[in-house]
Amino acid sequence: MAQLPAALLPLRHADFRLLWIANLASNTGMWVQNTGAGWLMTNLAPEAFMVGLVQAASMLPVFLLGIPAGALADILDRRLYLISAQLWMVVVSALLALMTTTGLIGPWVLLAFTFFIGAGSAANYPAWGAVTPEIVPRRDLAQAIVLNGIGFNLTRAVGPALGGFVIGWAGTGAAFIFNAACASVLLAALIAWRREAPPSTMPKEHFLSAMRAGVRYAVASPLLRTVMFRSICFFFFGAAMWSLLPLVVRQRLGLGPEAFGMMLGAMGAGAVLAGLMLPPVRERLGRSNTVLAGSLIGSASLAILGFSTHWLPAAIGMMGYGASWITTASTLQASAQMAAPSWVRARAVALYNLAFFGALTAGAGLAGWIAEYAGVGQTLVGAGAAGAVVAFAVMRWKIEEQTEPASASSETLPNPEAPAPEIASLLTESSGRVLETMRYSVAPTDRAQFLLVMAEVRRVRMRAGALSWRLYEDVAHPERWVELWVLESWTEHLRETARLEPEDRATLLRAAKLGGAEGVEAPSRYLRVDPS
Repeated sequence: MAQLPAALLPLRHADFRLLWIANLASNTGMWVQNTGAGWLMTNLAPEAFMVGLVQAASMLPVFLLGIPAGALADILDRRLYLISAQLWMVVVSALLALMTTTGLIGPWVLLAFTFFIGAGSAANYPAWGAVTPEIVPRRDLAQAIVLNGIGFNLTRAVGPALGGFVIGWAGTGAAFIFNAACASVLLAALIAWRREAPPSTMPKEHFLSAMRAGVRYAVASPLLRTVMFRSICFFFFGAAMWSLLPLVVRQRLGLGPEAFGMMLGAMGAGAVLAGLMLPPVRERLGRSNTVLAGSLIGSASLAILGFSTHWLPAAIGMMGYGASWITTASTLQASAQMAAPSWVRARAVALYNLAFFGALTAGAGLAGWIAEYAGVGQTLVGAGAAGAVVAFAVMRWKIEEQTEPASASSETLPNPEAPAPEIASLLTESSGRVLETMRYSVAPTDRAQFLLVMAEVRRVRMRAGALSWRLYEDVAHPERWVELWVLESWTEHLRETARLEPEDRATLLRAAKLGGAEGVEAPSRYLRVDPS
């Protein structure tokens, strides 16, 4: 293969290249389907609220099913899981195409099928994000994550444009047939892919406990929380365009589906141009300021679109919106995937998608409702103004890692004693909760520094699976401290060490060193016993 540009280097890996191209085709078909559904609704029920519900129905499944989908993607064989989800999408897309071409479709049936297709997408997103580290080496992982984000957002820009032309040429039924064919491409690629599952000596996590562990990780990860928060702030207001564009084209511009495709094509052109310029821009501005710049461009573009009554300024606004979308969305998506280790990455991606699509769902529905009373143009201008104000308000929350990644240390953490032989047989997945303790002896002069370190230790324990965490100071001997945390089961305790990243180990070592060479006892473990 000829030498690839640096931005495309992950494509030199055959498995990644196969799945990336097939996923590109599938996502293109999905956005063609969404475009067809939105345009069809303007014929079946042309009220702004009903048109807005099409976008809401496509995004709502990710909001509802995101966490379960992420848990399943982490605990099941990801290849078989992805094949099942993609087969579901092929079948449902084909049924929608059949009902549309035979004239059996109605507004609520359309919304139901849009929801079912969205459910397949909801299952796919976190699994695909978690598969990437398996099919590219670590040196290419960061760029592969960025390339996934760029591919996804390019299809979101180009797919609707293609959908507009397909609808104008052959009708909405053809758009749905096109989606079923594109979904089949990814299904075939997944069947052809031969995944080498990473070896593991641990039993599979249970579904409910896996969901809880994913949520606990997100709650204890400041970086992931910040990425989710910034994504909500951008996508909530940006959703107005996706909700109201069909009405802008049909009512304000007085044009047909070909012009709808042209507008979305202009957005695609803006996205492609911005994607080519994005790497040096992101390197110069940093991720946080790149998101700010993209948000402001998007807000200005919404305002231009809201004021437009002619196709030319509307197309300019759409080009700006496309540039804004790919700049902001790909940066946030890459940040979310890089914020989590491999064992919980699918759940982290699912939680990010929960914020992403939840904001789009709420924003699209609200924009449609407001437009019923305030008008389409005024709603778009208002969304742009509010989005700009919020972008400035949240700029102090940074999405870059605040510390340099820690290198693996040769120092070892204090090891607990082996379980007593008479207790060892009781230590199973169903043996109940486990209490762990660490005892520290800290000089009074180090008290303030110790408390600062222990605040981060708490986050480390929670990210590794702790249900609860407490720190106690001996009132009679202020130099003595006890740290306690509870895990769901003995198996969760065994997983705990494997979940620690180098940065986590460095934090735990700092806490241990504050007690001095003799100031820290090895951890103790206690199994909960029911006296009855």
